Amino acid sequence: MLTDAGADGLVLFNRFYQPDLDLEKLAVVPNLHLSHPDEMRLPLRWIAILYGRIAADLALTSGIHTGHDVLKGVAAGASITMMASVLLQKGIHHLTDCLREMEDWLIDYEYESLAQLRGSLSQLNCAEPAAFERANYMRVLNSYRLDWVQKA
Repeated sequence: MLTDAGADGLVLFNRFYQPDLDLEKLAVVPNLHLSHPDEMRLPLRWIAILYGRIAADLALTSGIHTGHDVLKGVAAGASITMMASVLLQKGIHHLTDCLREMEDWLIDYEYESLAQLRGSLSQLNCAEPAAFERANYMRVLNSYRLDWVQKA
């Protein structure tokens, strides 16, 4: 295991930047697509599953765009979240908005610190641990169908 080899932190999951092919120039070209908030779901799920099961800090990357996204990562069990795409889009001042959003949420929900929130919605600590498992697949599909029926 990585922690046995000395790792004390893991990043889940760094994005892979893959080139594209330009058929006109017959060349390999860079093709950067900035992250979208939906991309945080995979690392969020795995951090929630791994939290408390391995002796390493967990870092959530990909799709962190708001203060609420940071809070979700911490609630899942992340020790750190990383934000880049939204800062490229909105500028460094966006961090002030995220911090304010986080502070407001912590006050509204009576949390004294991020440490108190950390891991509270991990698989080990949430009310429905099966929500992180494959067995939850049909429930997820049915929830989409129910949403669609209700809107119709």
